Amino acid sequence: MLIIIFRLFAKLPLRLLHTVGCILGAVIAVSSPTYRKRLAKNIANSGIPKTQEEKKTLIKNNILENGKAITELPAIWFTKPAYRDELVLSVHGLELVVAAQQAGRGLILLSPHLGCFEIIPHHIAHMMPFTALYRPPKIKCLAPLMKLGRERHNIDLVPTNTSGVRSLFKALKRGEAIGILPDQVPASGDGEWAEFFGRPAYTMNLWSRLAEKTNATVLFAHAKREANGRGFRLYYTELPTERPREGAASQLNRGLEQLITVNPTQFLWAYNRYKNPTQEPIPVSNSQPTI
Repeated sequence: MLIIIFRLFAKLPLRLLHTVGCILGAVIAVSSPTYRKRLAKNIANSGIPKTQEEKKTLIKNNILENGKAITELPAIWFTKPAYRDELVLSVHGLELVVAAQQAGRGLILLSPHLGCFEIIPHHIAHMMPFTALYRPPKIKCLAPLMKLGRERHNIDLVPTNTSGVRSLFKALKRGEAIGILPDQVPASGDGEWAEFFGRPAYTMNLWSRLAEKTNATVLFAHAKREANGRGFRLYYTELPTERPREGAASQLNRGLEQLITVNPTQFLWAYNRYKNPTQEPIPVSNSQPTI
């Protein structure tokens, strides 16, 4: 039934889907105190809004953008490739992807929960095979929908276990692209602590281990959602390198902070980024003042 509903919604223009998304985002925020509390706390602690008014505006707009991120999925998952291509208004940094493809050492794309990250695999799949880790949703009935929507031509999903990591490694050795959500909290033993907007966050290091073993190119990838359902602007950028002795986790989080600060409205602030999957105490750091 969900698949049928998504296919029907895919026939609607993106502008209308985003309008419905704004309503959905507001409903979710009203119905979930936990969601509202975490979103507000993470935004305040980020240090991005400088005043109470800026904080309120960012929270309000972020709630609407989170709703759009849900209702735009039919347009990404269940429309024809030609229509999806029309939604990509511009691509910045494409030369970095082409250079990685020509080098033949594989490409690791770090796509955070920023903007319409779901469209990235479909864009890359035009140029090379794309493999991504897939963690089934907690709501089991959503699994067939998500797998059908994400696993398209030249896109392969692999499980978040040892077998899946091997598949990522093999894809890189073949000179292909892989995708990793870099702001997702890894399981205990699969990450390290590093500051993220002034607070310790358990940060994945799988991408750096794969890059070290394969010499693959590592790029950030995100898609900014334009207003009025016009479409998306894709950005491929390099990781910051001005501090060469910085650890991989710190380098990753610093790069994420730079991307998010430019477009904070479209980041998934409600995600529990600071949870502790380990048995060890959370490191002490100089937290930023809240508003």
